[in-house]
Amino acid sequence: MPTPSHPRTVLVTGAAKRLGRSIALALAAGGWQVAVHYRSSEQDAIDTVAACAQLTSASAHFDADFENEAAVRALLPRVVAHFGRLDAVVNSASLFEHDNAATFGFAALEKHLRSNTAAPVLLAQALHQHVADRVAAGEADAQGAVVNLLDQKLWNQNPDFMSYTLSKAALEAAGTMLAMALAPRVRVVGVAPGLTLTSHMLSDEKFAQLHALSPLGRSSTAEDVAATVKFALENRSITGTTLLVDGGQHLMKFDRDFSLM
Repeated sequence: MPTPSHPRTVLVTGAAKRLGRSIALALAAGGWQVAVHYRSSEQDAIDTVAACAQLTSASAHFDADFENEAAVRALLPRVVAHFGRLDAVVNSASLFEHDNAATFGFAALEKHLRSNTAAPVLLAQALHQHVADRVAAGEADAQGAVVNLLDQKLWNQNPDFMSYTLSKAALEAAGTMLAMALAPRVRVVGVAPGLTLTSHMLSDEKFAQLHALSPLGRSSTAEDVAATVKFALENRSITGTTLLVDGGQHLMKFDRDFSLM
């Protein structure tokens, strides 16, 4: 891992707001320099950078549309050019649009696969090359880590959000393959939250009711997920597995997605 003279730097995708922002802030509080990725929420990204900068030595924001392969491939080199190095990637950005078996089509699936599967794989690939370049330059102990945000839905499937679920299932499988392919220099870990944040589809009262539907009486909070991401990044013995952070919601059967219950 980096020596004290080289602060650890992490790229957090989708970090302008919601869960990505919580992860970025938790890592900044832990001493990580944070590259804040966003697609279109520039002001939110600027606000996240300012909040991170108050907690650690440096932060910066970088835009990229994850449906654009060239933009994805250019992102990590831009981060490295700014910070000089990169130690980890947290793939938090996620497209979440509704479809089901009746409305499923090629276009919706391709859109989700580009953003939710292909972009994280390309970023892992780029981090591995960056670490290899550092080793070749004489940094013999260079290491990297990738954390992919998944979903407890993969262990508790229902027919809602079909393309989204397929793209996350593909990312979970990719995590296993990448953990083997990128070892020993880069670790790959999945983190699968349960119902964590409310949305425009749920009232506050309904969210509270659904959040309590778990064996532990509560699902995950943003702080729970962020703490698990930090743990996964910093524990050198974890790779090729997924940590479910959902209060046990994956142990219960739900016939519909939470947002449609």
